[in-house]
Amino acid sequence: MESLPHGSAKVVEETLDPEDWSDAQTVARQAVDDAIAYLRDIRDRPVWQNMPDKIRRTFQASLPHSPTPLSDVYREVAATVMSYPMGNIHPRFWAWYMGSSNFTGALADFLAAVQGSNLGGGNHAAARMDEQVVDWCKQMVGFPASSSGSLVSGGSMANTVALIVARNVKAGVDVRERGVAAIERPLRFYASDQLHSCHRKAIEAMGLGNRALQRIPTGGDLRLDLEALRAVIARDRAAGFQPACVIGSAGTVNTGAIDDLQAIADLAVTEDLWFHVDGCIGALIAIAPDNCDRVRGLERADSIALDPHKWLHAPFEVGCVLVRDAVAHLASFAVEQEYLGKTPRGLASADWLYEYGLQTSRGFRALKVWM
Repeated sequence: MESLPHGSAKVVEETLDPEDWSDAQTVARQAVDDAIAYLRDIRDRPVWQNMPDKIRRTFQASLPHSPTPLSDVYREVAATVMSYPMGNIHPRFWAWYMGSSNFTGALADFLAAVQGSNLGGGNHAAARMDEQVVDWCKQMVGFPASSSGSLVSGGSMANTVALIVARNVKAGVDVRERGVAAIERPLRFYASDQLHSCHRKAIEAMGLGNRALQRIPTGGDLRLDLEALRAVIARDRAAGFQPACVIGSAGTVNTGAIDDLQAIADLAVTEDLWFHVDGCIGALIAIAPDNCDRVRGLERADSIALDPHKWLHAPFEVGCVLVRDAVAHLASFAVEQEYLGKTPRGLASADWLYEYGLQTSRGFRALKVWM
């Protein structure tokens, strides 16, 4: 509080707003100018360069205990973080398969952060756009309008969400209530030996154990060997296991190989398996007129994981999971919470998007895809 004449006091408002909006505007304009130059002139810079010790030491500095002007903070970020990137947005970045971002998406991330909406759900514009982007993803891969989906951090979480739904549907018991120990016959999931490591992590996190994930050999084309898959399924049934799910790859992380999704879909029907497609690398080939036949069968999956931050080049991070059975999807994650009860009108009068995944707090990822 400030002391005023005659012993009175003035209450000073505590706020996160800048002390001087004009100063903040100056820094923001400089940042935008620098951002445009950063992307425009990227070909003039190396893809990657090692940080000098002097720069590396700046990231070892102790916690600050006093404020620093925004202009000084920005100058430090420009000199350290912006000058030594991973390099994946450079045209000559060939280290791994990644998206390369774009200026429109970066602008969208800025606007999303300014608005600051929590996409746990509710009756507001960002939540409706989130649903619209999920609907667009359904349309791109040929999924029905009645299916469900959710925007997530990336492929690892998209695959995990889908596999949780598959486990719950195929368990034969109420796993959410009774746990995996109540499953009468141990479940088995199948995928090629080229699958991404996130599937192992998902299976382990689901309480099934790494042995529940059967790696099927691939042929010379590095695609899942269907005859080998049939043999393993038959062996597992004879041994008392419950074949539950087959994971097809629409682009493996090692080579980009695409499994025969049509044949896997047929096998899944015959064997009564949940058919999941890890399409984080190649599912969106479905919108390429000259090559969409390469992922034919994708539209027959029970669930799909895909990544707008790869082929759609949205800035990291944004993935998407789609589930054909919307009821099973919701049943796998919905939890009634008193403080989030639905109301007949107002902010809480719409469905809660968090009920389709593991996160209650969700960022506004949809805007960078939509824009």
